[in-house]
Amino acid sequence: MKKLFAEFFGTFWLVFGGCGSAIFAADYLTPSGVHLGIGLLGVSLAFGLTVLTMAYAVGHISGGHFNPAVTFGLWAGGKFQTKDLALYVFSQCLGAIAAAGILFMVWTGKEGNIIDSNAAGAFATNGFNGFSPSGYSMISCFIIEFVLTMFFLLIIIGATDKFANGRFAGIAIGLALTLIHLISIPITNTSVNPARSLSQALFVGGVPLQQVWLFWLAPILGGISGGLVYKYLLENKEPEA
Repeated sequence: MKKLFAEFFGTFWLVFGGCGSAIFAADYLTPSGVHLGIGLLGVSLAFGLTVLTMAYAVGHISGGHFNPAVTFGLWAGGKFQTKDLALYVFSQCLGAIAAAGILFMVWTGKEGNIIDSNAAGAFATNGFNGFSPSGYSMISCFIIEFVLTMFFLLIIIGATDKFANGRFAGIAIGLALTLIHLISIPITNTSVNPARSLSQALFVGGVPLQQVWLFWLAPILGGISGGLVYKYLLENKEPEA
């Protein structure tokens, strides 16, 4: 249960901090007209910081997945047991949905704030074609989500390998997620995390919810591919001489 609670709170923090920064702070003007928006760079950094902070806070309890694609990737790489897959994914989705629910309550607590289900990226949702922030096709979005999640798993497994310097693993993983967002926010609004995509789409509905399948399929396949690549092509069973 402690592991499941750790995954719940870790995923909650990822969605609350990452998506919250995108919703409230990406493009913010003060009442006096001063621009304080953090933009693409700030949102990317926010997502990275959520993973970095929770990796050190609860990573030692659950392994610090906070993402169904990471759980599947670690399973494929032989780093996670099959019997715990469903429980981890369930806990991650619950944490993400709880965070999105609180963000929704805060957002709608301001007069005039609505969620336009016909707008690309509404409420930090992911999408393709007309719901991609820059109009990228379904194929382009699938490829970028697949490739980025695959490399995310390579970094996670490599940084936490028994022969690596594990003290800095959280920093490497957090910076990797920051880089991933810098690359792909204009393309898909960045998922690489099915729980994060589902949680936002549930509160928007419409096309973003209809398209959420891609942001489950591509990251999970990418994660599994990353786990297999590391296991069979990169992993050392013994330290180099």
